[in-house]
Amino acid sequence: MNSGFSNLRVKGFRRLHDLDLPLQPLNVLIGANGVGKTSTLEVMRLLAASAEGKLQETISEAGGFGSLLTHDRTEKMQLALTMPVENGEPLEYELNLQHTPTGYCLPQERLRQARHEKNAKDATLKFIDSAGDDIRYFSNPGARKFRRPNWEYKPLETSLAQVPKMYQEPERFRNVLASSAIYHALDVSPRAPARLPQTMRPASSPGRNGEDLVSCLYFLRETAQDRFEAVEDALRAAFPSFERMGFPPVAAGLLSLTWLERSYSQPFYAHQLSEGTLRFLWLATLLQSPELPTVTLIDEPEVSLHPEMLRLLVDLFREAANRTQLIVATHSDRLVRFLDPSELVVYDLDESLGATATRASNLDLEAWLEEYTLDQLWGSGRLGGRA
Repeated sequence: MNSGFSNLRVKGFRRLHDLDLPLQPLNVLIGANGVGKTSTLEVMRLLAASAEGKLQETISEAGGFGSLLTHDRTEKMQLALTMPVENGEPLEYELNLQHTPTGYCLPQERLRQARHEKNAKDATLKFIDSAGDDIRYFSNPGARKFRRPNWEYKPLETSLAQVPKMYQEPERFRNVLASSAIYHALDVSPRAPARLPQTMRPASSPGRNGEDLVSCLYFLRETAQDRFEAVEDALRAAFPSFERMGFPPVAAGLLSLTWLERSYSQPFYAHQLSEGTLRFLWLATLLQSPELPTVTLIDEPEVSLHPEMLRLLVDLFREAANRTQLIVATHSDRLVRFLDPSELVVYDLDESLGATATRASNLDLEAWLEEYTLDQLWGSGRLGGRA
């Protein structure tokens, strides 16, 4: 399993005034509207974009740096991630951004690792330590390789995104962080990509908009039969009349999706499937994808799904969490019913109207859970996370 990250710290991002979020393989975020659940996903997306060298582009698409800051409270933002290291101390990454009249700047950025060797001269092993235009990369303890890079350095992109590939540890961290993807509710409108024939090509994911759903399913059937069968098994559990899928060609290089049910001699095509059916198929395919990103972010997966499907969805979450770190934001009490307290993170607002996050396993719920389910405790207010 790729363990992803163990902690996320955010200061100054919208409702996330000062959020400290320990992370596990599966993290399902619940709470009222406007308490910062989706903002947490957006922070991870911003960090992933920064590792790809797309920080400026992503901030611009979000409406500018000012629109991301905690409203009327601050002119700066601090983002920090901790990543476990096998047989070693964790890597700690910190990125600071400051509002300027023309947008933003990066006053400080660090990637470090604590050291506890008895003879270590420095308690911290540095990989990146940049302040403004003073860009510093370190190749080993105490050895500075570059101070001012001799290539065209982009001051509005992170030092991490521009780290020379010869530095293996920061490059590995950069790859892990960049391999994060966010998925919102699938577009199921009449002309949505998931409803149309698709180009046949190798695809290890159904795509954020379902643009590779057919190609991914075909790829799974041909190259990862066990994963394709797991998708079909999930569909049979969710839709008892379902038998199998097919992928007939409709033109040169184009495949369509067919859905065969008992009692019908002719299959249904993707454009004939209900919204809930198509969204469940997309989610099941995504969660069975053989090359999931290091961190997978899903916002409101329950949209259009019948409540009885949510038990199956949680099972898919747990299996996928062996291969990716899942962070899911939901408003569904029925989905919460099927979770363990350790998988659930409750968001509330503190006195300053900033988000707080508490894992349900830290709420001393054992006695309550003898008589009530998690969703009942949430509905009664025992968990918090209510308006």
